[in-house]
Amino acid sequence: MKHIKYHVNHLLRLSVVMGAGLALPICAEPLSSQASMDNNKCFECHKEKIHKVDFEESVHKGIFCTSCHIETTHKESPEKKSECIASFLEPECSSCHAEQSKEYESSVHNSQRLPIPCAQCHQDIHTIKTKKDSKIASAEQCATCHSRSSAYFESAHFRALKEDKNDAATCTDCHGVHSISKLNDRATRTLFHTEACIKCHADEPLMEKNKQTPIAAKTYFDSYHGKNVRLGYPEKVAGCSDCHSAHAILEAKDPNSTIHAQNLTKTCTQCHKDASESFTKFIAHADHSDAKSSPALYWTFVFMTSLLVGTFIFFWLHTVLWAMRAFIEKHDQARALSFPDIKSYSRFLKKNHEVHDAKKLYHRFRPIHIVLHVAVVSSFLALALTGLPLKFSGTGWGQKLMTLLGGPVNAGLIHRIGGVVTIGYFIVALIMGIHFLFFDKRQKGTFREKFFGPDSLCPNRRDLRDLKAMFKWFFFRGPKPVHERWTYWEKFDFLAVFWGVAVIGSSGLMLWFPSFFSLFLPGWMFNLATIIHSDEALLATGFIFTVHFFNTQFRPDKFPFDFVVFHGHISKEELLTERTDQWERYQKDGVIEDFEVKKPTPLLWAVTYRIFAVTALALGLILAALIVYSLVT
Repeated sequence: MKHIKYHVNHLLRLSVVMGAGLALPICAEPLSSQASMDNNKCFECHKEKIHKVDFEESVHKGIFCTSCHIETTHKESPEKKSECIASFLEPECSSCHAEQSKEYESSVHNSQRLPIPCAQCHQDIHTIKTKKDSKIASAEQCATCHSRSSAYFESAHFRALKEDKNDAATCTDCHGVHSISKLNDRATRTLFHTEACIKCHADEPLMEKNKQTPIAAKTYFDSYHGKNVRLGYPEKVAGCSDCHSAHAILEAKDPNSTIHAQNLTKTCTQCHKDASESFTKFIAHADHSDAKSSPALYWTFVFMTSLLVGTFIFFWLHTVLWAMRAFIEKHDQARALSFPDIKSYSRFLKKNHEVHDAKKLYHRFRPIHIVLHVAVVSSFLALALTGLPLKFSGTGWGQKLMTLLGGPVNAGLIHRIGGVVTIGYFIVALIMGIHFLFFDKRQKGTFREKFFGPDSLCPNRRDLRDLKAMFKWFFFRGPKPVHERWTYWEKFDFLAVFWGVAVIGSSGLMLWFPSFFSLFLPGWMFNLATIIHSDEALLATGFIFTVHFFNTQFRPDKFPFDFVVFHGHISKEELLTERTDQWERYQKDGVIEDFEVKKPTPLLWAVTYRIFAVTALALGLILAALIVYSLVT
């Protein structure tokens, strides 16, 4: 039936040709069935063009000649010999090879720029043999046109093929057989070259069989290059072939390899113009989970992971216990006001006696502190919004957020501006600390007394006592402690910022200016910087958006908002109940009046900081939810 269908199709095409006015021989004896024509009859006349033996050894053996060629008539010559007068169109390969033909339609070989008909690759259809089981033959066929890719025949892949390792890649493994992709731009080329390599090198059983490691595929997507590919911006970064070449792929120990030690600088300078020899010591496919091959990376990763997990376990536990205990206390205080005769609640009435001028305001932060707080919040959000898409490049929300930011170039610019602001307020804070210790005449006492005194943000013995008392309060084993100017959790927040800026800032600068730092640092230090920068940023982001938000906004006595960092004021009631020791010290020193607020906050600023604070809080909570969701799923 198939042959009859093909024959009918060709007859229809022939009728079109005849209708167009082309002269064809008149049928003297039309065949009743074209398929009934014996191929041997064709071989008798056409043996000069095609030998029967050659045809019987081709992939087309068993197919009638008339399936492709359209015979029109036979007639007897005067010598009583049978003579074949045939008219035919060029063979239509799609008649049998429909699937391959469909693939070919979108191929670059079917384009105006590069029109390659079937016969140019498959040659004579009468003698054609399959190349399906011969990758070497396939490569040689491609090389007849693609002479510029002849380096493949010296590559590690081709050498493996010659050693009968048929899993090694040939042209068609990467480019396909009939659907040859059009690589018209940088993005398409990078993505194609990367996906072609990953297809095999991420296949663990295949790699194990060929005594190769699949770690290259995994670590590529852990790199800045791979993260941008995942985010949808392959044109901005290097793909596999940019370092390893597209066809002349050789082992690193081969002197001709693009990744051989003596050639690495040349390879790297294709993108990193100022790359030095030290720069090339960067471990492109380093595995931080392998203690044997990368001990420095492994122990750095272990330390950063332990720091991250340990910090979250302690402070999340602290937060949960605080939330539960504060809720119970607030509940009991509310009942004590409604039911003062119940003895179990009467103890709360002493704490809630009326405070004279309870709403009178006192300065807690000066204008410089407010400016620094705004700088911290703004820069931190900018860094989080632009850094998290890279950290979670494999997620849908990471890709959408990067698109919203305008791509990695815009995101990188915003990230660096945020980094500059961060370094700026860090330097200002250092100057303020030096001024506090050495030049502030309001501070009395020795250097040690100032450094560990109540106005200092440096932890001291009292903080340990307050922490112990706080846990006793959590478990109903003691009263809630009162505090001085700074609580132990506020000091931790402050010092965490200092630690974070120092660690994230220094590693970030290394990654920002790799060519400069490689002048005096070995390249593997950038691998350490990548781990430190990423993990410390995740720690800082998670801590701020969960623990810090609770400590300042979501604990029952502050919920829903505490705007003190923006207006700088604290009420007398808050001073007496939360920072009792600070109030008593100021009273004793006779300076309490110096901290009285003389005029209210301007309305415009009050509206502005409320909008700013609510927006920042909402963004932080959304990012926190996305981080948790990504880590869990």
